[in-house]
Amino acid sequence: MKRRDFVKGASAALIGAGLPPGRALAESRHARYAGQTVTFNIPAHPHYDAMLRILPAFTRETGIQVEIDKLSMARMKDKQLLEMAKPQGDYDLVSYVVMWKGEYVAKNLIHPLEPFFKNAALADPAYDIQDIIPIYLENIGLVGGPKGYLAGPGAGLYGLPYGAETSVLAYRRDIFARHNLQLPTNYDEFARLLPVLKDKEGIGALTSRGQAGHQCVHAWLLHLNPLGGSIFDDQWKPRFNDEVGIKALKFLQEVVATGPAGIPAYGQGESNTAFLQGQAAMYLDSTLMSGLVNDPAQSKIVGKVGWALHPMGVRRASQSGGLGLAIPKNAKNADAAFLLMQWLTARAQDKACSRVGGTPVRSSTMLDAELVKKYPEFVTFREALKYANPDWRPIVPMWDKINVQALGVGISEALTGRKTAERALDDLVAPVTQIMREGGYKV
Repeated sequence: MKRRDFVKGASAALIGAGLPPGRALAESRHARYAGQTVTFNIPAHPHYDAMLRILPAFTRETGIQVEIDKLSMARMKDKQLLEMAKPQGDYDLVSYVVMWKGEYVAKNLIHPLEPFFKNAALADPAYDIQDIIPIYLENIGLVGGPKGYLAGPGAGLYGLPYGAETSVLAYRRDIFARHNLQLPTNYDEFARLLPVLKDKEGIGALTSRGQAGHQCVHAWLLHLNPLGGSIFDDQWKPRFNDEVGIKALKFLQEVVATGPAGIPAYGQGESNTAFLQGQAAMYLDSTLMSGLVNDPAQSKIVGKVGWALHPMGVRRASQSGGLGLAIPKNAKNADAAFLLMQWLTARAQDKACSRVGGTPVRSSTMLDAELVKKYPEFVTFREALKYANPDWRPIVPMWDKINVQALGVGISEALTGRKTAERALDDLVAPVTQIMREGGYKV
């Protein structure tokens, strides 16, 4: 069975039993929770900014209050771990970064969602989980299958995608037209184009993340995957320092050399801003850019952006990642939190959030004629999702430690010129191996 068919089939089975049989029960779904307050931890993030615009409708419809705790992405995990370790934490619903899912499940900090979806008093029979984009559901929501984080026997659903993303290439149509340049379709063309754009236009060729920690690792992975590399081999032995890993890092070094000044200090926000403010001719990263480029309050390039697939290396491979929603095991109002999670990710709200700049998580939203007219890039996004890789990074429980404390240090050293690409990656093999051994892997 194909992986995505498994995700759909497992999801259908998950919620196929115990659904409310009649309209009266469906109408009373929220009544017993009216007056409760769901405390919801969210990031400072464009998708969640869009979500806040539709959120008041939830309270009007259900009587359930929502209290928002909004934090920078860098502070969220530490605060969540602190709260979820208490007998009863402050959070009923949390947004989490995909890399955290394995750790949260391993530490028994979040609820599996199957009991909620099988609860006749809570589950909406019209929810249609099969409509959620399968790669997003697998990548962000499943834990416990093959490798511990992929669809297959033993996989369980612990979260729902919300703020999920894949990678695409955005480019300045006006700049490419002015210099009669062709879009790069593969990495050879991509590499040749970077210095040409820098020379001809005098601005950065490609903006990128580059900040030490998760941000520079994310940027490197964007190139490692299509070039055919991976972090580990099938036996969990590091292979990121092989010829492909070095080639991907050298490409990223060239991006820094030809990009806008300051990439080694750029997080996602700074990288986005460089493109939005006209400081780079190309952007290769998250589909969340779609909601930003034509917002005159944030963008100086309104009406000037085109979209294309992530250039091909030895294969096509788009990012799969982003954010999801989970219910802490120690939530005070877990049922009400599930109702909010279900409402936010339902068809109507997915479209409403996308309409005001959010990133869709449902196939029906990506196909909606009104939205496609407003966001024609959805056509490109749907094509990119065909190549999204659920194993884009190894989401083992200790991945965040590897990502931030090991790879995120060494790759930064290469981007800032303190080490060559070869030495930076070679020096990381021993610490990454040690982290895996500490996590119980026989490497």
